[in-house]
Amino acid sequence: MRRLLSFAVAVLFSAPLWAMHCPMDMAKIDEQVAANPPSDAATLERVKQLRAEGEQLHNAGDHAQSVKVLGEALDLLGVKS
Repeated sequence: MRRLLSFAVAVLFSAPLWAMHCPMDMAKIDEQVAANPPSDAATLERVKQLRAEGEQLHNAGDHAQSVKVLGEALDLLGVKS
């Protein structure tokens, strides 16, 4: 029971950390696209789609999924998340 309660408390307090991570990832994507966009138009379009989806998820409060989607965009750009 103690472990379950400890886990629940840890998850509750980690949610704001995920929320703060999303804007940093969005900023990294924006900087990379502005400074060194991918030469492939399809890749650039996919990055823009993922970035928009990540922002929507962030605004909806689904920060874990937002971080995952934004990480996918960063991977396409060759940037470590």
